Amino acid sequence: MILNSRLHSEQLRTEHSPVVVIHGLFGSMDNLGVIARGIKEACPVLQIDVRNHGLSPRADTMDYAAMAQDVLETLAQYNIETFSVVGHSMGGKIAMAMTALASDRIEKLALIDIAPVDYQTRRHDDIFAAVNAVTVAGAKTRQAAADAMREHINEEGIIQFLLKSFHEGEWRFNVPVLWHEYSKISGWETVPAWPGEALFIRGGLSPYLDDTHRDTLLAQFPQARAHVIAGAGHWVHAEKPEAVLRAIRRFFTL
Repeated sequence: MILNSRLHSEQLRTEHSPVVVIHGLFGSMDNLGVIARGIKEACPVLQIDVRNHGLSPRADTMDYAAMAQDVLETLAQYNIETFSVVGHSMGGKIAMAMTALASDRIEKLALIDIAPVDYQTRRHDDIFAAVNAVTVAGAKTRQAAADAMREHINEEGIIQFLLKSFHEGEWRFNVPVLWHEYSKISGWETVPAWPGEALFIRGGLSPYLDDTHRDTLLAQFPQARAHVIAGAGHWVHAEKPEAVLRAIRRFFTL
């Protein structure tokens, strides 16, 4: 599948390979815009909408092998052979799944607040309830959509994040498929040990990445290193953007 994408190619002549930036669940390419803007002057940057999100095609499945293949097929459209990846949450799992398909093409991985594990828990049922409430209410404006969501979500930051994908009375993510495939999105199939460098950026307040995941993580990414950003939760790149950007630039030596 060829995904909707945007290539920033101000720096095509550089020693740095392109960096692919992959958003998380319920997001779009613009969600990691602060990362793309922060590194595009030093290297080419490719932003994408993953399947069933943004303006990318729809599909009935959301398994990581298929989503990783989507990214590789999109890269082929730009004739990009070697690259690095930044991924948040689900996007980080897509990046990790790519190591099983293109191990020798990936230079480095920067994974934001996600571990290569099956979480075996549902963390987003309140979000599903909120976005379905918007549809049931027939909301056409962002204000009406926000009002409907506040019946289910107390965190205003999450509401504003979701509203970025609400356009002309419609969600730009495929709610029924995301609900049906949620166990695959929260799940994980172990990948072979990848020898490349991987930076795992953790929000200090987030439950997604902690010491309980260490052994499983290192078995798959033995060269992994960790960077904890204090005072931030799962959306660490939105809460502490400059700290995340500094860590990524240092890791990629940009």
